[in-house]
Amino acid sequence: MPYLFTSESVSEGHPDKIADQISDAVLDSMLLQDRHAKVACETFVTTGLAIIGGEIRTRAYVDLQKVVRGVIQRIGYTRAEYQFDANSCGVINVIHEQSDDIYRGVKRGSIARQGAGDQGMMFGYACSETDNYMPLPIELAHALLRELSAIRKEGRQMTYLRPDSKSQVTVEYDEHNKPLRIDTIVLSTQHDEFIEPKSATQAARRQAEEKMVDRIRQDVLRILIPRVKRQFPARIQRLFTDRIKYHINPTGKFVIGGPHGDTGLTGRKIIVDTYGGRGAHGGGAFSGKDPSKVDRSAAYALRHVAKNMVAAGICSEALVQVAYAIGVAEPVGIYVNTYGTSRVRDASGQIMSDAVIAKKISELFDLRPGMIIRRLQLLNPIYSETAAYGHMGRTPCIKVLNGREYECFTWEKLDYVDKLRRVFRIR
Repeated sequence: MPYLFTSESVSEGHPDKIADQISDAVLDSMLLQDRHAKVACETFVTTGLAIIGGEIRTRAYVDLQKVVRGVIQRIGYTRAEYQFDANSCGVINVIHEQSDDIYRGVKRGSIARQGAGDQGMMFGYACSETDNYMPLPIELAHALLRELSAIRKEGRQMTYLRPDSKSQVTVEYDEHNKPLRIDTIVLSTQHDEFIEPKSATQAARRQAEEKMVDRIRQDVLRILIPRVKRQFPARIQRLFTDRIKYHINPTGKFVIGGPHGDTGLTGRKIIVDTYGGRGAHGGGAFSGKDPSKVDRSAAYALRHVAKNMVAAGICSEALVQVAYAIGVAEPVGIYVNTYGTSRVRDASGQIMSDAVIAKKISELFDLRPGMIIRRLQLLNPIYSETAAYGHMGRTPCIKVLNGREYECFTWEKLDYVDKLRRVFRIR
């Protein structure tokens, strides 16, 4: 029987994503000078104020005020009327040094012996619904907001847009878990008060509000949706039918937004950051954490594992879990779930069990924290790029800083496909 599944995304101007981007910008600024900096930076934003706190151990010196204001400027909070802008907001720094007790557990002398920065379990997921092996609902939700941000920054259409926005996409699936159509799209975007009421009466204000919302709805359907559709192959474009239900700014006008409309905190959008609710999540946030924290590095490594498994043809859907003890290099366990989609066979010709697949995966991928960091080049200042529109499903790219090139989103590379095919004897 068909069923519905929904995922959401938030824009770079959403308060929680502002916090994530500031935390990752602080991390990058440290790693740019000190590749072995230990950073755990949390950010809180509200009306006219940004607070950064946490624990850092580094030889680097960074003008953190400049870093914070630079992020806010880049996002687009540049006008005093937002009640939160790059030039005038307060910036408070309450960062202190990382605990010696934690540092002792992580620092082991050699990369191979480096202990996990904390206990916990992490998950990676991939499926064959989209070309980048991400679930379709979260991929569409991100695409809507990335394109809306591009329109805002181009400044030629929808010139009333402000930085804060949210999206939500519901997809209908058949009983074999294949996408049938897009059922519902929800989009709420902050905007200028671009239509003034004709008088001070409540009726006039309501009429002006209705006109603004109607204009936004028309522009979303006429400008945004066609631009998003063009990003996808024909099989996905066909899912944009005339039956889609649209809820555009369903509460009415959305002028007050960003940190003035709601406080923001680092790490509150962990499902947006990953798979939109598909698969599983260990609960640990990513932004502001250096890669010695396995919440981040192991989650990236497991996305790398799951994506290469699906791309290699082992299965059409994969969930991979790993768990650690703090200060210990070797994982305490690895788990694989292919949801009954395994296509590989053992020596007797039977479909290979997920337990056997997990054993082979653990032999091929070294999941000790130090080896993950080395394999995925995670000591580089590559994290600001991850802090909005998802950490997973992104396209590997090159970032240039101070004349040096750094490879971003290395966990999205399909560089283990051939190795997996050999191990699992896939032709």
